[in-house]
Amino acid sequence: MWDPFGTLENALWIGGAQWSGKSTVGRILAHRHGITVYHYDYHDARGHNDRRIAQRALRGQPLYGREPEPTAELEAQRILEESFADRFEWALDDLRALVSGRPVLAEGWGLRPELVMEFSKPDRMIVMVPSEDFRQHQARTLKRAAIKNIDRDRIIAEDAVQNARKLGVRVYEVDGSRDAEQVAGDVADHFAEQLRQ
Repeated sequence: MWDPFGTLENALWIGGAQWSGKSTVGRILAHRHGITVYHYDYHDARGHNDRRIAQRALRGQPLYGREPEPTAELEAQRILEESFADRFEWALDDLRALVSGRPVLAEGWGLRPELVMEFSKPDRMIVMVPSEDFRQHQARTLKRAAIKNIDRDRIIAEDAVQNARKLGVRVYEVDGSRDAEQVAGDVADHFAEQLRQ
């Protein structure tokens, strides 16, 4: 895989589910360990929009928006089968442009274990997912929009867990019993060898 600055080879990955604290953990680890963090959701919502529109045009799909899917299952299937693979390639392009003397930590729900493990190693990734109680808590307290997507997000999270386990990637369930600093400490312990570099 083309990796001109060795960024992908040295990257650390936090994938998993919405509402599990991936971005918060990334921010904490950046401050604690002096590493660069790539926030998938930020880039996907902003920098990748032109590519998304071009991809829709190539596929003959409506350029802006789409018909709403009738069920959470169909929406999850569409995202898993069509959306994540394309968007992952765009994230890799972003990461290839970064140069760092330390590992770059990439975090986001689109960083799927089955995609990352095509070129990385299981000890360089962790998949964070919320317990069901914590997912419900997050949906109630953080964003109302999350409630309408909660079933879709549960299906996508379950898929990430299944793939992670098949590929030997650690799954970390966030249940709210540990605060963000403690969760970040657990994730840092998982990446301890790489963070010492």
